[in-house]
Amino acid sequence: PGGLTNPLGARALYIYQDGKDTGYRIHGSPEWWSIGQAMSSGCVRLINQDIIDLYSRVSKKNPVVVV
Repeated sequence: PGGLTNPLGARALYIYQDGKDTGYRIHGSPEWWSIGQAMSSGCVRLINQDIIDLYSRVSKKNPVVVV
């Protein structure tokens, strides 16, 4: 489960393409100081309070556009 010490932070949004898991996530991080650094394999990392807010606003079917 998500949590303050979980590597994926408090929440994680799994990104699918054509019904298949891409392996990418939008997730929190217990290491808030590392946000903005190249620390993952392509995931979008947020501070925990931001992923908790985002998680509460989106549904499983919302499209994700990364620019």
